[in-house]
Amino acid sequence: MSNSSLVLPGLPSQRLYFLDWVRIIAFFLLILYHVGMYYVEWGWHVKSSHASSAIQPLMMLTSPWRLSLLFFISGVASAFMLEKIATGKFLRSRSLRLLLPLIFGMYIVVPPQAYLEVVEKLAYAGSYNEFMQLYLHRFRGFKIEGKVLDLPTWNHLWFVSYLWVYSVLLWFWLAYKPAWFQAARSCLQKQMKGWRILVFPAAYLAMVRMGLLSSFPPNNGLTGDWYNHACYLFIFTFGALVANSSTFWQELAAMRWLALRIAACGWLFLIIYFNIDYPETPKWLLMLQRCVWVCMGWSAIIAACGYAKEYLNVDSPARRYLTQAVFPVYILHQTYIVIMAHSMKPLALPALTEGILLIALTAATCFFSYEIIRRVSFLRPLFGLDIGFAYKPRSLSPG
Repeated sequence: MSNSSLVLPGLPSQRLYFLDWVRIIAFFLLILYHVGMYYVEWGWHVKSSHASSAIQPLMMLTSPWRLSLLFFISGVASAFMLEKIATGKFLRSRSLRLLLPLIFGMYIVVPPQAYLEVVEKLAYAGSYNEFMQLYLHRFRGFKIEGKVLDLPTWNHLWFVSYLWVYSVLLWFWLAYKPAWFQAARSCLQKQMKGWRILVFPAAYLAMVRMGLLSSFPPNNGLTGDWYNHACYLFIFTFGALVANSSTFWQELAAMRWLALRIAACGWLFLIIYFNIDYPETPKWLLMLQRCVWVCMGWSAIIAACGYAKEYLNVDSPARRYLTQAVFPVYILHQTYIVIMAHSMKPLALPALTEGILLIALTAATCFFSYEIIRRVSFLRPLFGLDIGFAYKPRSLSPG
């Protein structure tokens, strides 16, 4: 894995700093999104007494594209890593950077989320140590809203497990059928110009959503999650195939305004759709909503990358610092949100005050923790960082 910033092959002066910035922004949107999950009516681990539908339109602004964007950028990063290092080294490096934090997260970072969930929803009266005995022995006696709570769990770290699997599949493709990969890359890059960039991927994603979502709703459990795989693996692979095309990135910048308008229109449609009560939603309207959902999501990805290409393709100490920080912050943030949200309930703060305080405290504790993690050698690999204290700028890693 290269320690230098991501560079297009054959174009040493053109650095893709903008994708680092997009990835940084997307990951930090997770803090806002998961704080928001505490206040909306959708199911989550803990819930505020102020929960309502008030901010759900804002949540829907990123729901259709936030994770897809991360998989897209991860595909780009993986392709560049594979072009710079041997395939065998790539697999070892990727496994160390993803599987070690995943296992550590499942058994150390995530359990407080599950514990406080059963405390709040099932009035569990046992201590944390007693809960951990059940957690480690794969207890199946906690039933929430008709579903058994799977223990151990990876909760928000499901993204890491999916990313590792997709990275292995990409490694396998390049290790055993490199000619097929190059042929697919050449074909796709020839097609992905102008309006095709907006239409063709969205058309595939729309067919997948219309055809698979009802039968295979997302479960984030890796197995049986066919709708999510059909979407995220496609987007990850798409990113890997277009990664080294300077023309593709220039096209995104050129169509950023059109993509933004499409995304905005799609968002307005979704707000209206989900705020109308139908005795029974007509199937044609449901299918239309699913098409709009993916069109809005894909257009938002194009707009985000296009605007970043135009205005954020710059390096700075902040980029280098945040590029290192985002993965440890991602691993920790949801556990901090759940713990602090639960702890603040006795204060009975107004919703706005509580929400702002929760965001600020989450950000502060995450970065304080990162400052400790990056200084302690044995903690660094547990959070996806290089072993050793020396600060090394890295582009688009570990995901």
